[in-house]
Amino acid sequence: MSVSDRFPEDFLALMRASLADEAELERFLAISQQPLRRSLRVNTLKISVEDFLTRVAGYGWQLTPIPWCREGFWIARDDESLPLGSVAEHLSGLFYIQEASSMLPVTALFDAAPDARQVMDVAAAPGSKTTQMAALMRNQGAILANEYSASRVKVLHANISRCGVSNVALTHFDGRVFGAALPEQFDAVLLDAPCSGEGVVRKDADALRNWTLASTEAIAATQRDLLDSAFHALQPGGTLIYSTCTLNTIENQQVIAWLQQRYPQALEIVPLNDLFAGAERALTPEGFLHVFPHIFDSEGFFVARLRKTASVPPLPAPTYKLGKLPFSPASRKLVAEVAQAAHKVGLHWDESLTLWQRDKELWLFPAALESWLSKVRFSRIGLKLAETFPKGFRWQHEAVVALAQPDSALAFELDEAQAESWYRGQDIHPDTPPARDEVIVTYQQQPLGLAKRVGSRIKNSYPRELVRDGRLFR
Repeated sequence: MSVSDRFPEDFLALMRASLADEAELERFLAISQQPLRRSLRVNTLKISVEDFLTRVAGYGWQLTPIPWCREGFWIARDDESLPLGSVAEHLSGLFYIQEASSMLPVTALFDAAPDARQVMDVAAAPGSKTTQMAALMRNQGAILANEYSASRVKVLHANISRCGVSNVALTHFDGRVFGAALPEQFDAVLLDAPCSGEGVVRKDADALRNWTLASTEAIAATQRDLLDSAFHALQPGGTLIYSTCTLNTIENQQVIAWLQQRYPQALEIVPLNDLFAGAERALTPEGFLHVFPHIFDSEGFFVARLRKTASVPPLPAPTYKLGKLPFSPASRKLVAEVAQAAHKVGLHWDESLTLWQRDKELWLFPAALESWLSKVRFSRIGLKLAETFPKGFRWQHEAVVALAQPDSALAFELDEAQAESWYRGQDIHPDTPPARDEVIVTYQQQPLGLAKRVGSRIKNSYPRELVRDGRLFR
């Protein structure tokens, strides 16, 4: 395929206007036709970077630090035959497969707002940035993670659960509603906006197949609406990150310029020149990062950091009806009873999570989001902890993954073959059965789930929708 076939002429004209000269354009075109190198981010909710590096030291992985994310590494492997998503450390949530450039927006956000406690991720699926934020927040505070696409909400929840995240509430809305529904509610907002995706051409050879200038202009109009809404949802003094995985100025610099013109007295650009060593190579005159693929051998990305310096006139109040919240706060008696029973099976949480009840279901909500409950409808909040039964509680998988401690007295460590069987949904037949009837099965000291001993076997309780086939581990 010739360059002219893969890159539309209008697109090339936009790139020529953004790049220094024809030689730089050639470097951009050349690397855009090379495979994208893989990268991962260590999930510090479950393991420290140092311990992770020690654990994988013998795997034949070449890990190169990513300059703008302490937890991020480019990875090359001696043996690529096993998908990276099928190794044990990924299945247990110790790392997230995330493109290096996409780690930039969250780094930029928390560099400016390290103590943010009420955060919104406007377009959150599949969850790379939401889980990155949760790790930096140490599961404290609350994140509203919104996803417009219904089919992607399930994937978002699966990734949040695998990574042991407990401080997230999911919504499924057009992101344009939040400025009216939750005005000035957040001290930090990330809008990784839907875009034309020009920056992912190394990963997706067809990324530009349907690219047109007209579609780019239409996408930019949506981006302006989303950014306006996000800005209204931000508290004065708060930080907003606008990012895209596209390269043209229409969807990037011009969208920010539009917001500046709209709120000239309330918007400040916070430059990103000192975000990491080498940031100046991608810096624009305005202080944005315009990351072309050839600069850092990555995907293309754009990142702008904004501060809201004053309130702006509110948007019209939303007209939708919420309906009655189907949850109620648990009584003190129930809270004490549930906490005592949970401790017996090795589940622990602190005051950042509060217990709520819906019929026979028990949930742990992030306390920091309770003021939002009367203002927006959520698809899922926090962790489903348990279901109540006459003889006790049935603890839920996602709660075990998030709350169980690997050194619990109930921990029952599996060997590699047994752990593979667990992920395949098979019962475990250990040589020496556990002494307790209820155990937290672990592998590499990471909780895989709560299980019951039935005779000499351990009955598998891994959720059916997560069961894996094919080759696993190494």
